Amino acid sequence: MVLFQFVMPDSAISVKNLTKKFKHSLVAVDDISFDVENGSVFAFLGPNGAGKTTTIKMLTTLLHPTSGTIRINGMDPVKQSHAVRQSFGIVFQDPSLDDELTAYENMFFHAGLYGVPRKESPGKIEDLMKFVELWDRKDSLVKTFSGGMKRRLEIARGLLHTPAILFLDEPTTGLDPQTRNYIWTYIKKLNEERGLTVFFTTHYMEEAERAAQRVAIIDHGKIVINDTPANIISSSGTASLEDAFIKLTGRAIREQEGTGMDQMRTMRQAWRGGRR
Repeated sequence: MVLFQFVMPDSAISVKNLTKKFKHSLVAVDDISFDVENGSVFAFLGPNGAGKTTTIKMLTTLLHPTSGTIRINGMDPVKQSHAVRQSFGIVFQDPSLDDELTAYENMFFHAGLYGVPRKESPGKIEDLMKFVELWDRKDSLVKTFSGGMKRRLEIARGLLHTPAILFLDEPTTGLDPQTRNYIWTYIKKLNEERGLTVFFTTHYMEEAERAAQRVAIIDHGKIVINDTPANIISSSGTASLEDAFIKLTGRAIREQEGTGMDQMRTMRQAWRGGRR
């Protein structure tokens, strides 16, 4: 079964001179540019309040930019929002499954929301649930699943409509190290075997250092650096990506982007069809 069917340009994501201004002259994102190569794994990192969440909201059609351009799979998220949403999958930081439904029912209802043809849904659901090793639990209520099992199911669900890009918003937050490694095994397998472009955020710097081919660090609304993990470590004269991140962004503790995260959670609820 072919899971990814979009004809892709060289850049799965292309951002040029992107700016977002809010009231009171707050510039949350300040003239940033970057590209994510088709079929690559890209980490987008930043302290709380750096502009990371605002950027992701613009990439995923939730927020319109003040100026600049975005292309997702060659399309404009402002003018072609529906087509853009169909071309990517997203896994939110907060749980977004219905605990009172079975794993299969969660997948089936999501397929309906995204317009997957009914005759194709059973085969796709089986294929993806086998891929994340949950097919034997298809009839189990999600509330009986561990955190890692839920995350794997969310990844499978995010792929049902055959997206070309998978956005992962801190996919391993709250998971133990063994489960985190297990989740990344599936993510890397998707990238390597199926050519899926992966765009992820994380506060675990070792995950970005190990998994990403390129890393962009944003702070105070600007891209501080965009390079391979090895080059970032080398150019900063540090021993690890975490050390480089702290050197580039400072040691001060930042406040969480509360408003942005609230809107991301609103987006998650909306994409679940309003279920709460």
